[in-house]
This record gives sequence, C-alpha cells and structure tokens, in this order.
Amino acid sequence: MRRDGNPEFIEALARGLDVLRCFQAAKPAMTLSEVATATELARPTARRILITLEQLGYVRGTDGAFSLTPRVLELGMAYIGSVNLWELTRPHLRELVRQTNESCSIAQLDGSDVVYVARVAVPKLVALAVTIGTRFPALPTSLGKVLLASLTPTELDRTLAEPSRAGVPSRWTPEREEIDTVLREVRARGWAATDQQLALGIRSVAAPIRDGDGTVVAAVNVNAHAAETTMETLVEHHLPLLLRTASAISADWDAWHSRPLETIKG
Repeated sequence: MRRDGNPEFIEALARGLDVLRCFQAAKPAMTLSEVATATELARPTARRILITLEQLGYVRGTDGAFSLTPRVLELGMAYIGSVNLWELTRPHLRELVRQTNESCSIAQLDGSDVVYVARVAVPKLVALAVTIGTRFPALPTSLGKVLLASLTPTELDRTLAEPSRAGVPSRWTPEREEIDTVLREVRARGWAATDQQLALGIRSVAAPIRDGDGTVVAAVNVNAHAAETTMETLVEHHLPLLLRTASAISADWDAWHSRPLETIKG
C-alpha cells in the first residue's frame, strides 16, 4: 500500500486490506502471530483488525487460527460485476480455448503488476498456478508488456518505479534501455510474446483490448507450456486467433459501455 504522507490517506483501512491480502492459497489459515509477521503489524493492531473483520464476516477464527470466508469474494465481484467483464469475455475466451487447446486469460494493470480478471483454463501442469486475482510482475509477462506499452512515458516511469506486490521473482531483469526497446516493438506490431521470462516452462502471446476511443483497457493472452507448444506455434497459429478474439472483445466492450442507460430514482 502507498503511504506517502498524504493527509487524506486512511492508515487503518490500509492495514485492514494488508491483513486480508496476507492470506495465501498455501497458507489459508494463520495464527495471530503469523498474521502480524506477514503484515509487519504489532500483535495488538493485527488482533483488533482480525476481530473487526470477523465481526464483519470476512474472517473466521477457529482453534486459534484465522481464515478468510467466502464473503471476501464480494469485494472482487463488485468490480467484475461493475464492468460486466465475465459476461462480455466468457464466450470469446471459451472459443479461443477451443481453437488453441490452451488456457486463455485477461488481465489489467495494477501498479507494476498485472492482475488476472477473467480466465478459461485447460488442465495442464504449469510452473505457476493462475486464478482470478492472481498477481504477477508485469514486465516478464506478455499481458504486462502489452499494458505497459500503452502507457505514456510519464505513466511508464511512475509505474516502473512502483515495487511489485506479486511476491513472484522474475527470471527477466532488464535494464531500462532494453525495456524501452521491447515496449517500442510491442507498440509497433500490436502484440507481445514472452518465452519463459517469468518462470521456466511458461510462454505466451498477448494482445490489447481497447475501448471505443482506442484506449487499452486490458490485455488477453494465450498461455502455453514450453514442453508442449513452440514459439512458432504460438506466433504462427495461436496469434492470429488471439488477435481476432481481442478485436471481438474490444467491439463488445465498446458496445457495452456505449449502451443507453437511464437511472430513475424511486
């Protein structure tokens, strides 16, 4: 969380969100001490936050350990529902998966990370598990390259200056000159590819999703296992299908957000 001295910043809210985010799939239940350590909060502070979250229904305490409840999904689903993202993209992703027999995802930029907001997966063994809400460093991913390439120079500087909150180390750690070269290439050709830059065995191609003004609002990718799918297959076979899918989603995105809408107060 940003704590830059802004007098409008609510520290207590930030700490509460820190506690919610410290629970991971590998550690679904945590003691008070573990939560305090993971969030770098004092035990009394962590305890008060956990008690508050428990009373609100977002956390449950059992046998000295705390875990999240399904009510936490309301926080993410409020966002998904607000843009109708899943309903817009589901048929397109399913068709792309049928055509490629590979997992396909949509992500958006959050700081220097990408966050997955929609996905249709094919059961395969991969180095990193991906679900809705998964966060990866943007630079070593094809999705991230597409999204970073859409930023203005000032926005890019500010974004790259932010530390990743993904907790996943990148295998690709380029200097700024190399980053600029790669992003220029992405802008020029309109798509991005990565070959095991995030983790061994993972390669993918991605394309932008745009709104009616041409602004990049998200990115969609085809993700493959390096042992099964070559870069040639990704680029020569999967990429044309991906580009058509990205165009179709963009058209639906524009149509949805351009729809006539009237709200009448009761």
